[in-house]
Amino acid sequence: MKLDKKKTLSLLLLTTVATFAFSCTSNEISNSAAPVELIASNIQELQLIDLAGDPAGDPDKDCDKDIGKIQLQTRLKNPVGENQSFNDVKVTRYRVTYVRTDGGTVVPASFVRSIDLLLTPGAPTTLGSFLVIQPDALIQAPFAALRRNGRDAETQRPFVRLDVIMDFFGETLAGASVQGRTRFSLDFCFNCGGCN
Repeated sequence: MKLDKKKTLSLLLLTTVATFAFSCTSNEISNSAAPVELIASNIQELQLIDLAGDPAGDPDKDCDKDIGKIQLQTRLKNPVGENQSFNDVKVTRYRVTYVRTDGGTVVPASFVRSIDLLLTPGAPTTLGSFLVIQPDALIQAPFAALRRNGRDAETQRPFVRLDVIMDFFGETLAGASVQGRTRFSLDFCFNCGGCN
């Protein structure tokens, strides 16, 4: 049996379109398979971090304060008609990455930390203490030049401005993966009057 070129081309095109549509649908299904979503938000209390520390005796410029708080909560995608008993989420870790917003490119090394939280849909949990930058990163690039010269080596500005991105990872008690993200800005300087 001899196939017509036009029919063969049509069949090939149809197969390609079907494969593409299935792969898009499959990816979409895997991204939204969990019956809950993990929502991360933050309340920022410090934006400016003076690497030299506090000016003497000024409690308003205290660098020992927490940068802020993070609120984690889960929300049911379909609150009716499904068994809710396995929709609690166990959050097991968070990852911190950075993006410069001042024109520079050098950022601290990203890192992952373990945590152990159990979230029930509709009941938010607040984290008051969390690590956003490793202590040894503050003596490495891009902060080393600020400490030494009072200016960033790349931008020649008296500060390093970056966004901190925190991704939280967990899974429902039924085993579906969930992820939430929050982001906030920090400015680093040296001997610039304290933190605020």
